[in-house]
Amino acid sequence: MCHSREPKRVGIMGGTFDPIHIGHLMLAECAYQQFGLDRVLFLPSGNPPHKQERAGGATDRQRMEMVTLAISDNDHFSLDREEMEREGFSYTKDTLARLKRLHPDTEYYFIIGADSLMSFDTWREPEEICRRCVLAVAVRDQMDRDSMQKKIRELEQRFQARICILQTTDVDIASSRLREWIRSGRSVRYYVPDPVFRYIAEHGVYQQERQEEFP
Repeated sequence: MCHSREPKRVGIMGGTFDPIHIGHLMLAECAYQQFGLDRVLFLPSGNPPHKQERAGGATDRQRMEMVTLAISDNDHFSLDREEMEREGFSYTKDTLARLKRLHPDTEYYFIIGADSLMSFDTWREPEEICRRCVLAVAVRDQMDRDSMQKKIRELEQRFQARICILQTTDVDIASSRLREWIRSGRSVRYYVPDPVFRYIAEHGVYQQERQEEFP
């Protein structure tokens, strides 16, 4: 019996994805290409402690369905539902511990933005995160490079972090801004994938201050 080869390099694209937009997809695809990844996991955050207030946000189920639609035509993108189904706060260190336990030979590349890098030492147990993955940092054009390089050196020394710079086009799209546009009647077409655009319209997502969970 033949067994498929376990992927050896896997990217992790976490976020609330409220909604998922083309910036997320471009970032994941750039990481896939640059680091020679086998695939990229999209992990919608169920209850991230640093994002407790998302005014007018989608339900967990809606966010997960939008991610599924957004990545459905890319065979090296896949959805990981674990954080959505976990009780309590979702911590990156717990997700990485689970993945390394299931796939100990896989090297994980955790994709983050430069803003997250600058506040990384405030995350829960950053040394445990660094022990279990490579940090792939996407640099924004407006980020001061000297400050970022200083932060990288600090994290490398303090946590033995392995940090790679992700070379990607700077696409300045914020999910919070897209939610505001939708509520005000402004189109977000081409900012989100077409299936997600249709889903938002059909389900009236972001039209109310707070979406209710489906029965």
